[in-house]
Amino acid sequence: MKRTTGKLVAGLIGFLAFGPAGLLFGLVIGHAFDKGLWRALQLSGPEAVTIMRAQFFETTFTLLGFVAKADGRVSEAEIAQTEALFNQLRLNAAQRQSAIEHFKKGATAGFDPGPTVTQFNDCLGPRRQAQHTLMIFLVGIALADGNFSSAERTAIFRLSDLLRLPRREVEQLISMVTAQSQFQHGGYRRSSGGGDYGAASRSASELETAYEALGLEAKATDAEVKRRYRKLMSEHHPDKLIAEGVPDELLRVATERAQEITAAYEVIQQARGIK
Repeated sequence: MKRTTGKLVAGLIGFLAFGPAGLLFGLVIGHAFDKGLWRALQLSGPEAVTIMRAQFFETTFTLLGFVAKADGRVSEAEIAQTEALFNQLRLNAAQRQSAIEHFKKGATAGFDPGPTVTQFNDCLGPRRQAQHTLMIFLVGIALADGNFSSAERTAIFRLSDLLRLPRREVEQLISMVTAQSQFQHGGYRRSSGGGDYGAASRSASELETAYEALGLEAKATDAEVKRRYRKLMSEHHPDKLIAEGVPDELLRVATERAQEITAAYEVIQQARGIK
């Protein structure tokens, strides 16, 4: 099946109705229709999920390489983060090799991420949660060495622009992921410090970070806190992510993120006495 049906039909209607000028207008409209129709047909069959998952996997590891190399070199911490991701995802030998190849491709000097993101957009469409999940992985690699450099931030925003995500939305996502990372393994990563003042200071810091992890301000009402928590947990639910085209292998990371969100919520819940 060729992607010309829309152009032929719209062009003919335009010509019959308005002559040569109508033909040109019809061809433009038909071309836009063909692109949308082709994608709809391609992603409506039984192989749609497989196609989307493969594209998500390829895009994720290619852009991880791009972000890791944004500041001129892939640091040892970023390599370790990627290796940890491989282990966490339990990739088999073939998947691991594919991930490494795509990572190296994205880390190549002068790599243009435009075509990769275009393929992602064409395949998955405007699935906001899939876009957010992708950005979470990318922010994670940028934070791997504990220093979110200006070059990495520029790379993240370049990709978010290609994904057509609002800058304000991405800024909040960066803040949330940074805060959520402090609640790894269901507990807050406390800094060292002694004395009663140190304990009180850490407690206040923990609560502040918990609000940031949920994308809230301390002045939020209890109802807003509960509503926000339920929304985030819904977005990270495996069934929701599978429907968005997230591969099974990457769901494990999303599950860990959900645990971090829950740990942050429990800190707020305890501080406020929320039932």
